[in-house]
This record gives sequence, C-alpha cells and structure tokens, in this order.
Amino acid sequence: MLDTEWHAVASWTWDAHDDACGICRMAFDGCCPDCKMPGDDCPLMWGACNHAFHLHCILKWVNSQSPRPQCPMCRRDWKFRAE
Repeated sequence: MLDTEWHAVASWTWDAHDDACGICRMAFDGCCPDCKMPGDDCPLMWGACNHAFHLHCILKWVNSQSPRPQCPMCRRDWKFRAE
C-alpha cells in the first residue's frame, strides 16, 4: 500500500483592478474601517463604471450624495453593476 500525504494551502483575494478602496484607502484584501475581519462581512461592490469599493464605504458615500450620487473616482452617475 502506498502511503502518501498531501496538505492543501489556499488563499483568497478580490478580483478588483485596484489594490485599495478609493474611499477609505484600505486594501481590498483587508477590510473597511467599520469591519474587524475581511471576507463575506465586508464584500466589494462594483459600479457600472467598473470601479470597486468596500460595500460599507460606497453605501456611506451614496447616502451622503444628493440628489444624484456619483462615483468617487470618475464622477459618473453611480449605479451598482448588475451581475
């Protein structure tokens, strides 16, 4: 009988074009200032313009803009990207 062992190692990363959130400037592999742990509780959200932000950061930004929120990076009208 052949005795073999293997140990799997994995890591995850967000598939964003930038390394950091354009609002809080924290790394996407980390989390926004409102969260303690990265991952499902601090997901990324993309706009129709393809800019990505932490969910909490973009929600605060959109709610602070009136009457028409704009992307903080390119100033286009903000729309969440449809998947």
